[in-house]
Formats: sequence, C-alpha cells, structure tokens
Amino acid sequence: MQKRFFWNAVILSGFLTLLGAVHAQDNSFKVGLILPMSGPFAATGKQLESAARLYVAQNGDTVAGRKLVLIVKDDAGSPEVTKRIAQELVVNDKVQVLAGFGLTPLAMATAPVATQSKTPMVVMAAATSIVTEASPYIVRTSFTVPQVVTTLADWASKNNIKRVVSLVTDYAPGVDSEKYFNQRFIANGGQVIETLRVPLRNPDFAPFLQRVRDAKPDALFTFVPAGVGSALMKQFTERGLDKAGIRLIAEGSVTDDDIINGMGDAALGVVTTHHYSAAHKSPANKKFVEAFAKANNGARPNFMAVGAYDGMRVIYEAAKSTKGQGGEPLLNAMKGQVFESPRGPIYIDAQTRDVVQNIYIRRVERVGDQLWNQEIETVTDVKDIGKAR
Repeated sequence: MQKRFFWNAVILSGFLTLLGAVHAQDNSFKVGLILPMSGPFAATGKQLESAARLYVAQNGDTVAGRKLVLIVKDDAGSPEVTKRIAQELVVNDKVQVLAGFGLTPLAMATAPVATQSKTPMVVMAAATSIVTEASPYIVRTSFTVPQVVTTLADWASKNNIKRVVSLVTDYAPGVDSEKYFNQRFIANGGQVIETLRVPLRNPDFAPFLQRVRDAKPDALFTFVPAGVGSALMKQFTERGLDKAGIRLIAEGSVTDDDIINGMGDAALGVVTTHHYSAAHKSPANKKFVEAFAKANNGARPNFMAVGAYDGMRVIYEAAKSTKGQGGEPLLNAMKGQVFESPRGPIYIDAQTRDVVQNIYIRRVERVGDQLWNQEIETVTDVKDIGKAR
C-alpha cells in the first residue's frame, strides 16, 4: 500500500511538473533572433544581439503579462543555415516572432518560412529594397539602401561633383547601391564614368582602386558591408587616391561607428549618408549610447544596433496591443507604429511594412581623441524610392 502510494505520488508530481512546464511555455512570448555570431560578419551579430538585450534589460522581460524569451541562434552568415534555424524555431520552439537577419541573403532565405507559418518577421539589418516584398509577414526596422544612396547622389550633385566612379560589393545591397545612386546622379546631370564590383568574400580592393585612380573622377562613390570599410579606407590612401584629388563619398556602412576609430586620419572628411550616427544629438540617443557603452565595455552602438533596439520596441508594443497574441494580429499591430527612436522620428509604413525616417549627411570629424560621423544636413521623412510610388 505504501509503495503504491509512493508511486502514485511520484506520477502525480511528474504530471504537475509537466503541466506547469506546459503552462509556463504557453505563458511565454518567444522571439527567435537569428544572427551571424561567427564568421566574417560576427561584429554585425554582436551589435544586433547587444542592442536587443539592452532593450529587454531596460523594458523588462515581461510583455502583455507573458515572459519574454529571447532565443539567439548563430547562422554564421549562411542562408541555408538561416532557413534551417528559422524552421526549427517555428516548429520546435514555437516562436511568435522571427527577427535579426544581418544580411539580405539571410532575410530572403527565411521569407518563405515566415509566409508558410504566418510568423511575423522583423528585419533589423538587411537593407536591400526588395526584402519586404519577399513575404507579407516581413516588417523592417533598419533602413533601405535606396533611402540612403539617393540622398547622397543629391548631395554630390549640389557639391561640385560632376564625374564619379562607382565601386560596390557584388551582392544585393551593393547592386542596389550602384543602381539607385547611379540613376539619381545621372538624372541630376552627373556622369558615372565606370562601375566596378568587388567580391563579397575576401575582397582585395587594390586593383579596383588602381582603376579608379586611372579614371581620374571627381569622386569615388562606394558601398561595402559594415566592418569592411577599414580595409577600403586603408587601401584608398595607400594608393594615393586622396592625394590625387579624388574625393571619397559613401553609403554610411563604410564609416561604421563600430570601427571608425580604427580608420585613423584617412577617414577624416569622408562624407556619407545614413539613417543613424552615434553622434546624433538628441536626449533619446544620448541615453541609448551611454547605456549601450555601459552594458558592452565601452563599445559604441552602430546602425545595426539601433535597428535591433527599435525592432524590439516594435515587437513589444505590438505584443501589448494584441495581449500577447501572435500571427496576423501581431503583424497588423506592428504596421503603422510611430515613435521617437535614438536615430530620430520614424514610422512603419502600413502599406509597405518598411521604415520611413530621416537620412543624415555626415562628415567624419575628430572630436577630442575620437572620430565621429558628425551630421551636417538632415533630409526628413525619406521613403524607400523603390516603393514611393
């Protein structure tokens, strides 16, 4: 009798434990954060994760009465791995949101998973215009390449730059940069005398920069992924392009806040356009930069970080609105959000599910012993030109 009672108690205890676990699982709100935490784009993943965790730390790990669970997975920058992880997160972990995506190919690989499972997907970094068109469940909180490079083309046309060579990394955002910059610059009366593309993996800029020098343009327009700008800048000066009077103008990833101090004097005076600078002067950004540095051993947040931070804000506010419900209601609650970001005012266009925001013209300047992307002009409420129809 005692033995039977003992085993009944054990079984009951196990059942209650299982029931409690199921209840705890049901009462959680899971965000699957897929990032390149290893490989050549690990710095991107680190910025994204750090900012997402900062938002959770500042705003609590409970949303709509449910425990917020952030599940971080490393895709090493491989689209095949990204897609597999997304499938596992949806099927096994039953996440309410897929998020992250450090590069366009990673976001594009995941889009079918989001569509098939009806899981909202928050793109915090990838910037090719077409990304949001890959799935009706995608919302973007980063930026689009056309937003940035068309603004730069307009600035160049007004600042005595008549002839340029275009040099971009040969993958989707680079091709977007080339297309939209060149179109706008030519429409403004400028001349693109040569277009060059370098490989994404292990690029050697030297032979391409020699061709730029031989072409003798007024300026080199360039786009390379975040983290690669240091190598480009180093070879630009080693090849003497600066001394030959060739100006360097770039999409803002080139002078990434995360690595700009390692570029040295070669970066001084370089003009870029982007949606965020750590030097942006606002109370919200001051608080963000200080908190990020405190949580990350003095590191400076870059544009990837602000995309993740704002992405978590969009997720939190949508979850509050739906009382933790996922799927279509959660997606709809993400659309149309308007708020003050550390980057400035932004909103999520309800029709395109893309971010509308200010774009800043910045010049690299030394302040004290550090280099900063100092904002010199602001263009307000810029939409993605590919969708601004």
